[in-house]
Amino acid sequence: MTTSHRSVRVERESEGHYVAHNGRGGSIRFGNGDDEFSPVELLLAAIGGCTAIDTDMATSRHIEPDEFAVIVSGDKVSDRESGNRMENLTVTFTVRFPGGEQGDVARTILPRTVALSHDRLCTVSRTVERGTPVRMVIE
Repeated sequence: MTTSHRSVRVERESEGHYVAHNGRGGSIRFGNGDDEFSPVELLLAAIGGCTAIDTDMATSRHIEPDEFAVIVSGDKVSDRESGNRMENLTVTFTVRFPGGEQGDVARTILPRTVALSHDRLCTVSRTVERGTPVRMVIE
């Protein structure tokens, strides 16, 4: 087993508007504005993005897809007793490859690469499924 530490810094820009920065210089704005991603949507995007990268890397070695989209959906539950959460998460792939031998290979390995991402590779969805504890600290 190997481990590598990851972190992001979230800073408040104004009430309800934030920006997350990673150590490599990337940033993403989010918040509760109409034109922004919410934190829940970022979670869905992280799940979809993680498994999309795994799957795309494996299949596009053979041929570029004609279409590649991943939709992640679920139900946001607000429950006074057990707290807010997401349930019924579903990741739906729409992937189409050109005809021919290389397209056939990509179509053949697609189900296996999606399963491998789900079962072993996608850190985000695996973390959600395992229910990893989150520790809160106030400095």
